[in-house]
Amino acid sequence: MLVIDNIVHLVADYIPEEGRRRIREAYAFASQVHEGRKRDSGEAYISHPLEVAHILASMRLDANTIVAGLLHSVLKEQPPADEKEVARRFGEDVLNLVKGTTKITNVRYASREAHQAGNVRKLLLAMAADVRVILIRLADRLHDMQTLEHSPRERQLEVARETMDLYAPLAGRLGIDWMKRELEDLGFRYLYPEEYAEISSQIESSMADRQAFVDQVIGILRRALDENGLAGCRILGRPKHLYSIYRKLVAQKIPLERVYDKVAFRIIVKTVKECYEALGVVHSLWQPIPHRFKDFISSPKPNGYQSLHTSVIGPHGDFMEIQIRTEEMDEVAKEGIAAHWAYKEGKNISRKDAQFFQWLKQLVQGLQEVEDPREFLDAVKGELHQEEIYVLTPTGEVKALPYGSTPLDFAYAIHSEVGDHCAGAKVNGRIVPLKHQLHTGDVVEVLTSPQAHPTRGWLALVKSGRARARIRAWLRREEQERSLRLGRELCERELRKHNLSLKKVIKTGHLREVLKRLSCNSLDDLLLKVGRGQLTVEQIIAVVEPPELRPPAEEEGAPLPERRVRRRRPKGPAIEIDGIDDMLVTIARCCMPVPGDAIVGFITAGRGISVHKAGCANLQSTDLNRWIEVRWAGDDEAAHSAHIRVVGTDQRRLVSRLTDAVGAADATVTGLEARTAKESGMVTVNLVVEVRGVEHLERLLQRLRKVDGVLEAVRA
Repeated sequence: MLVIDNIVHLVADYIPEEGRRRIREAYAFASQVHEGRKRDSGEAYISHPLEVAHILASMRLDANTIVAGLLHSVLKEQPPADEKEVARRFGEDVLNLVKGTTKITNVRYASREAHQAGNVRKLLLAMAADVRVILIRLADRLHDMQTLEHSPRERQLEVARETMDLYAPLAGRLGIDWMKRELEDLGFRYLYPEEYAEISSQIESSMADRQAFVDQVIGILRRALDENGLAGCRILGRPKHLYSIYRKLVAQKIPLERVYDKVAFRIIVKTVKECYEALGVVHSLWQPIPHRFKDFISSPKPNGYQSLHTSVIGPHGDFMEIQIRTEEMDEVAKEGIAAHWAYKEGKNISRKDAQFFQWLKQLVQGLQEVEDPREFLDAVKGELHQEEIYVLTPTGEVKALPYGSTPLDFAYAIHSEVGDHCAGAKVNGRIVPLKHQLHTGDVVEVLTSPQAHPTRGWLALVKSGRARARIRAWLRREEQERSLRLGRELCERELRKHNLSLKKVIKTGHLREVLKRLSCNSLDDLLLKVGRGQLTVEQIIAVVEPPELRPPAEEEGAPLPERRVRRRRPKGPAIEIDGIDDMLVTIARCCMPVPGDAIVGFITAGRGISVHKAGCANLQSTDLNRWIEVRWAGDDEAAHSAHIRVVGTDQRRLVSRLTDAVGAADATVTGLEARTAKESGMVTVNLVVEVRGVEHLERLLQRLRKVDGVLEAVRA
C-alpha cells in the first residue's frame, strides 16, 4: 500500500525540505478529517488522496498542487473541514485549489442534468483561473477509474460515461497523452466490457508477432539513421491503446486483423534540424501516404504540442504511423500542460507560458452565457470531442477548430464580437462564402460589417460549441427584445379599447398590484410574458379594472358582447377565435402545440389560421399584423401530436421498452426514428406521440424517464 514516504521520496530531487514538510502536514490533516471513512473497496478513504498526490508528484508538479491533491476532499467531508483553518495552515493558494476541485453538493437543482452542468461549469471556470485545478481533478478521476471495479454497475456506467465525455478529452486537449489513453481504455472497459475483453484477448495473443514486427522496423530505422549521421537518436515502438483500435474497427467496419497500424513508432532526436533530416530518411525507406503528413513543429498545436507526423507503407505492406520530435518536444507530448507548468517553488509564469495558457480561457469564454443545462453540456462535449483542424490568422497565429469548421467558427475563435459581425471571409487570399469548409493550414481573414448579425441559419454552418453557444445567446437576446416589443404593442392596443394605457396604469399606482397578482418582477417581465403568450392582456385588465368597477353596459340587461365562436375542422383541433367564422384552423407542425400550451394564431395566405406555440421560433420572424388571439376550447379531448426526444444507452430492447411505456401511459406512437452515435454509442430516439394535453404529455415524459437505459426524455 502507498504511504506518504513514497511521495516525499518521489519529490525530494525538486521540492525543498519546507515543501516536503508541508506535504507531510497535509497528509496528517487529511487523515484526521477522513478518519473512519471507507471506500467501496473497503480501504481507508485516505488511500485515495494519497494516490491522487502520488500521480501529481509523478508529473513533477509543485508542492502546493500536491498538498491540494491530499486535501481535495476535505471540504466535502461530513462534517467538512474549516476553510479558515485550511487557509491558515496551508495558505490561500492551496485553499483556492481545493475549493476549485470540490464538486457542488449543497445546491439543489431541478434535474440531474442541471446538477452535472453546474459541476462542469464550476470546473471549467476554476480551470480558466488556475489550470492546476483540472490537473488535480484529472488525477482524482484517474484513480477513481483505476478502482471502479468495486462500485455498483450503475455507478460504473455513470462514471465511465462522464470520463469518456469530459475527462479523457480534457486530458487530450491539455496534451497529457498518457493519461488520455489510460482514461479511455478504462472507460472502454466498463462501457463495453465484451468488446474490451475480445480486443484485449486478441491483442495479447498476437503479442509475439507484433514484437517481432516492432524489432524489425526499429532495426531498419536504426541502420538507416546511423548511415545518415543521426546516430544516438532514440526509436520507440508502442502498441496503440485498445480504445483507439476499437474506434477504428467501428469507423471502418473491419475485423481486427485488418487494422495494420496497431503500432506507432517514434523517433526522438537532439535538434529541430535533425527532425527534418530523420523525416527524409523515413520517406527514402518507405512510400509516404498522401495527405497524412502533418508538421506541428512549424505550426504547434495551441496546447504547445510539437512533432512531425507521417504515415508510410512499411514492410509487408502495413500502414505505419511515425512521429519525429526532440527530447523537449517529447516531454511536452507526454505531459502536456504539466510540462510547461511554471509554479515551481518561487518561479513566476513567463510571458510565453502566459500566452500558452490563454487558450484555456478561450475554451470557456464562449460558454459563459449558456444557461440551459443540456445546451451547455452539449457545447462542452462538442468543443472537446471533435477531431481538430489547425488554421492560421494573417499574422501566423494558430487556431484549433473542430473538423468541418467554417469561417464563422474561425471568427468566433478570434472574438465573439468579430463572430457576431462576420460578413464574409478570405481563405488563402480568396473570398469564400460563410459555408466554406476550412482545412488545416488555411490562412483565414475575417471580413466584418456593422450591419451583419447572427441568424438562425448560422447554427447549421458552425461546428464549434463556442460559436453555437454565442449564436444562440444572440438569438435569445433578439427573441427577448422582439417579445418585449410585441408585449408592449399588444398591451397598448388592447388597453386602448378600455380607455387605458400603460402610462395610465403606472400613473394610477395599479402597476404594483398587477405585478404582484400576476407574479411578475418588473414591467419588462410583464411585457415579456405577454409577448411570449404566457399572460394575456385580459388578465391585466381584470386586475386594473375588475368586473364590479366596469361600466354599466356590462351589467345584466345590457347588450351582450360579440359572441365567441369556436372554429374547428372535422376531427381537427378545438380552437376558439373571437369574431371570426368559418376559418380553417391547423396546428403548426414546427412546434406542435397541445392543449395547455400558450398559443398564437397566424393568418396564412390561403390556408386559414396556423396555430403555433407562443414561443415558436418560426412565429417570431413573421408579420405581427397577421397574428390573432386564439385559445383552446375548454372541452377539447381530441388527440394531439407532440414530438419527444429520448437519449439512452444503446441497448437492443430500448425502442420496444419505450413503445411499451407510451402505451402504458394511454398514449399512441405515430412516428419513430432511432439513430446511434458511432463515437459514444448513445442512441437517440425521436418519437411522435398522440396525447390529450400538456398534463398528459408530462405524465408520459415522467414514465419514459423511468425506463431502463433512458438518460433523458424531453419534449422536442
